[in-house]
Amino acid sequence: MAESSSQINESFFMFLFLSVTHDSSCILSEEQFMCSVCLDVLTDPVSTPCGHNFCRTCLTHYWDNTPRCLCPLCKETFTRRPELKINTTLREVVDHFKKKSSLDKPDVLCDACTGVKFMAVKSCLDCAVTFCKSHLEPHNNVPKLKKHKLINPVNNLEDYICQKHERPLELFCREDKMCVCQFCTETDHKTHNTVPIEDESREKKTQLGKTQSEVQKMIQDRLKKIKEIKHSLDGFSFQKSTEKEIADSIEVFTALIRAIERSQAELLQVMEEKQKAAERRAEGLIKDLEQEITDLKRRDTELEQLSHTEDHLHLLQMYPALSSPPHTKNWTDISTDTDLSIKTASTVLSQLQKNLNKKLNLTINIKFGEAVCTELKRSQQYSVDVTLDPDTAHPRLILCNDGKQVSYGDGIQNLPDYPKRFDRYPVVLGTEGFSSGKFYYEVQVKGKTYWDVGVARESINRKGQYTLSPQNGCWIVCLRKGNEYKACAGPTVILFLKEKPQTVGVFVDYEEGLVSFYDVEARSHIYSFTGQSFAEKIYPYFSPFTSVKGTNSAPLIISRIFKT
Repeated sequence: MAESSSQINESFFMFLFLSVTHDSSCILSEEQFMCSVCLDVLTDPVSTPCGHNFCRTCLTHYWDNTPRCLCPLCKETFTRRPELKINTTLREVVDHFKKKSSLDKPDVLCDACTGVKFMAVKSCLDCAVTFCKSHLEPHNNVPKLKKHKLINPVNNLEDYICQKHERPLELFCREDKMCVCQFCTETDHKTHNTVPIEDESREKKTQLGKTQSEVQKMIQDRLKKIKEIKHSLDGFSFQKSTEKEIADSIEVFTALIRAIERSQAELLQVMEEKQKAAERRAEGLIKDLEQEITDLKRRDTELEQLSHTEDHLHLLQMYPALSSPPHTKNWTDISTDTDLSIKTASTVLSQLQKNLNKKLNLTINIKFGEAVCTELKRSQQYSVDVTLDPDTAHPRLILCNDGKQVSYGDGIQNLPDYPKRFDRYPVVLGTEGFSSGKFYYEVQVKGKTYWDVGVARESINRKGQYTLSPQNGCWIVCLRKGNEYKACAGPTVILFLKEKPQTVGVFVDYEEGLVSFYDVEARSHIYSFTGQSFAEKIYPYFSPFTSVKGTNSAPLIISRIFKT
């Protein structure tokens, strides 16, 4: 079936919009966006049934003052007066065109007007005068004047005319790197290599495009450097938090702690002072980087505007100043790590705590075990009955009838391709999602060498590839190669577990942004994602991974938990 006129128009306007916004080599002219009634760029454009476009005010006024309702351009008559609706797609194209062409069409007043001066539409290089639409009329009708060179209106018209010969600057001398007129090539530049300024401008635009790419890369490099600086500080703050947790966990041994607390306090004070110094230094570096980014973005905007201008002379005059990236600091050798003395103090403190752990190993393990056991029991009070959702399961996964087990099958099942079904990775979600409160579930991973367990947000990508990370909407702990345990925290965190978990417990506190994993049999903590932000439903997430020649063929089994 053929497309309707409105559908074709909409497709065409979308093509125009993409051309204006994305194709720097596609320079659209003002005539393509001109209203044939007022002869100006369209304002609030509307379309007639015959496919022509006009300003809404112009077309309304035209129909109000004509006995018949017809198109002002092609004169097609309409039996009923069409209802006018603004073509929003075309309006966006026109607005973007106006913005892009603002450099080429500055606000310039007519030199020929007396009294109230009207806006100029063209400047004549032969007459050395700028004209409004009315005073430009002879240049469109008189044969001699038709040969004059017209450009978009400019205030500094003298810059476009040779001061020596009072002729238009139409050529570019490559030896002297300057614009010249035709008479100049017969005198001072007689033996020089001269080309039309349009040709030189086109070549310079290509070079400016390369410069703009360099500037944009410099902006990205500096944004990356800021991220590195902030990350180095975040890492140190995490280390201090870990040390505090260790100190809190051994409060019961006050006698022994008093013996070392003085040296520990001194080290912590040094670390805090160094941390503050590192933060001040980081703030200074970030401030310098942000200033450079601001300067580079300004240069990028100037290059973008210049690459679209049709004012070739202006481009060539500005080219020397913009053809190379601005002078900036070399950030390659500037370290974003915290001060070495911080690391030294941290190492001493860590060694001090290791020695303490050796002396109190048994008692500390008992104390930690009691704390984790209490935490796990508290989490189990929020147990929920989790079942697997077959509509989300990858076609290779085999689910038991009770929805409590999942394993990797030998072949692909012929299943409906629902929007919520995973089609790339062997994954299945729980049937019920959660958008508030706390919940806990357990899954048996016994006999497996690969598995993924955790939670995922409802909008996780189910078609095609994705990386396991909170940024991509999943909070996962996994096993690889039989003994490599990892938290997919983006970047991955390697987990060193004393025992091989047989059953993994997963606890979620939606409001606190907490996802914790436990080894249920060992009553030990595996890993926690903290400070997360959940803005939608999250679902239990399971992957038994692939099975090759019988390896890793054991299923994941959701445990039935009986609350005590």
